[in-house]
Amino acid sequence: MTRVLILGGGGMVGQKLAKRLQSEGLGQDASPDITLFDMAFPPDGVTGVTKKTGNITDQATIGALAAARFDVIFHLAAIVSGEAETNFEKGWAVNMMSMWHLLEALRAEHDASGRQWMPRLVFTSSIAVFGAPFPEKIGDEFLNAPQTSYGAQKAICELMVTDFSRKGYIDGLSLRLPTICVRPGKPNLAASSFFSGIIREPLNGVEAILPVPDTVRHWHASPRSAAGFLTHAATLDTDRLEGRRALSLPGISCTVAEQIEALRRAAGQKTVDLIRSAPDPAIMKIVAGWPRNFDPQRAIGLGFQAESSFDEIIDVYIKEDLPKATA
Repeated sequence: MTRVLILGGGGMVGQKLAKRLQSEGLGQDASPDITLFDMAFPPDGVTGVTKKTGNITDQATIGALAAARFDVIFHLAAIVSGEAETNFEKGWAVNMMSMWHLLEALRAEHDASGRQWMPRLVFTSSIAVFGAPFPEKIGDEFLNAPQTSYGAQKAICELMVTDFSRKGYIDGLSLRLPTICVRPGKPNLAASSFFSGIIREPLNGVEAILPVPDTVRHWHASPRSAAGFLTHAATLDTDRLEGRRALSLPGISCTVAEQIEALRRAAGQKTVDLIRSAPDPAIMKIVAGWPRNFDPQRAIGLGFQAESSFDEIIDVYIKEDLPKATA
């Protein structure tokens, strides 16, 4: 039986991933043994899994998790972009130093096993590792030059995952997720949360605030795609990566105006009328430094898949999460 650990398993993507593993299995294992780790879990969250609570910044806790020698570790735990930017010390402690302590703990267990145990580690990085000026589409050769603390933290973790993999302590890869949209539940502290909010809130009959011009273009994928990216990465033959263990993933590039048009097609003008423009200079400044479009040929060639239109992304939310929200 494949033993799986999901760090950040109480979050939205962690919950989606756990449910996907339960319904579809992992590789040849139809029923992997799943452990979720987080500071807290939703009361109506996934069942039939082991749940452990704790703080990712506590070295003793990380050491105990490493000592359990899971076969596959999904590292989703982080604080989001807006909080990492406003709380500098916390951002580096949670998003970067915790990764160092985890990798060191995994290395110690690898050595203690006589170098027989080597887990697959799938790390959720971000397109925030890139910074302007951008080409029309960011290809697989574009340099990492983050312009936020969050992006710098993710970029450093990518390098650590690659180096520990090169040395044979882990078999890891980093996935640069698009902005995940439409996120169910309440808004979080991410500067990007409005991308989901302008769809989710109107569909639930609630006013949504748009803090940027509708000409802003961004790169998106659904929560369903995020779970698919992660499970695909867990069984990928990493020799195919040829040492380049960070991947920019497929998604949809569209403007806010195009998002709103897709919402109009899905739910009508009265729903769109619930979006109110309220420019926020702080968010506009952050968004101005974000990537807008990608040409992720490596990931596509390796079998990663996402939606082909923003209409599909809205449809995923309506089918999977809107009934629960309205109930």
